Amino acid sequence: MTKYNRYTRFRQDTYQLLGNAKDATFDLMDSIMTTRNAYCLGDLSLSPFFRRKWHSTYEALEDCRPNRNQLMKRYVQEIPELEYVLLAIDHTAWELKDAKTMKDRGYQHSAASKNGTVLGQGPSTIVWLPEGERSWALPLRHERITSFETPISKAKWQLQEVCKTIQQKVLVVLDCEYGNSSWVNQTADIQASKLMRIRSNCCLYGEPEAYGGKGRPKKHGRQFKINDESTWWPTDATVEINDPKLGLIRVSQWQQLHFKTASQQKLSLIKVERLNPKKTGEAHRPLWLIWVGEAFLSLEKVWSQYARRFGVDHWYRFALAKITLDFTFFKYTCSM
Repeated sequence: MTKYNRYTRFRQDTYQLLGNAKDATFDLMDSIMTTRNAYCLGDLSLSPFFRRKWHSTYEALEDCRPNRNQLMKRYVQEIPELEYVLLAIDHTAWELKDAKTMKDRGYQHSAASKNGTVLGQGPSTIVWLPEGERSWALPLRHERITSFETPISKAKWQLQEVCKTIQQKVLVVLDCEYGNSSWVNQTADIQASKLMRIRSNCCLYGEPEAYGGKGRPKKHGRQFKINDESTWWPTDATVEINDPKLGLIRVSQWQQLHFKTASQQKLSLIKVERLNPKKTGEAHRPLWLIWVGEAFLSLEKVWSQYARRFGVDHWYRFALAKITLDFTFFKYTCSM
């Protein structure tokens, strides 16, 4: 099958899963992908690919009910047979300060905001990251976090649904918002390995001493405070890599650690250091990661796989500009 035939088949399959008003909706999707700037929803009806009158843009969004589960399964079919499937989950804030009647509008954390929060909605997205140095991602699920959910509970549900469909080994990479005991506990039963960034003010615990025969057995051993080097013990493994872009990198690993409130979930702590200083002479801040689940990657490859996580950030930038094939996301953004 040629690339053109594969693309045509993908479009036809997607068309069949859009539900009611699929013709107008499909024209609207083509219009979005080919329109450079649109100042309102009606502007999209001026595209030569939209073969209907302007009011059909609103009717398409009102009547169409895409089958999100079937769309996700169709997207998964585009993932080839790999050594493992790399997924990324992220949550961002959409500021909607003027939409006073918007459903589930609330305060969302935003690092770019002056006050650290914005008034709006917060969608959660799980994407597949293709191999190689690419900046695009395939969204598998993109849904609004309701007022009855948290970013962690929504991400856990999305990961669970995707892992039911993917029959390959899965590694999911996440930002520090998920590097905590709550995420580790909630996803303990999901068959996927997790690689998360962790904040430098976190405290982990080692294995407890052998039971002495008196009292309740200990759950925790020595403290490992990331920002206090005096609490560290010798590493279990260390490698140095000469990266052509970043220079000399040292990766260190400590095994058999756990969070205080997740003592049953063992994890590995990984420190990534760029040894070459900045142009100003200052040292680079280290990157701290934790790995939970089956360890099937060598230490040399772990940090580079986490770096691929930023593909989901690029996808969000495309989504903000309404350049995306994910109709579910388009439906919500246009209704804002």
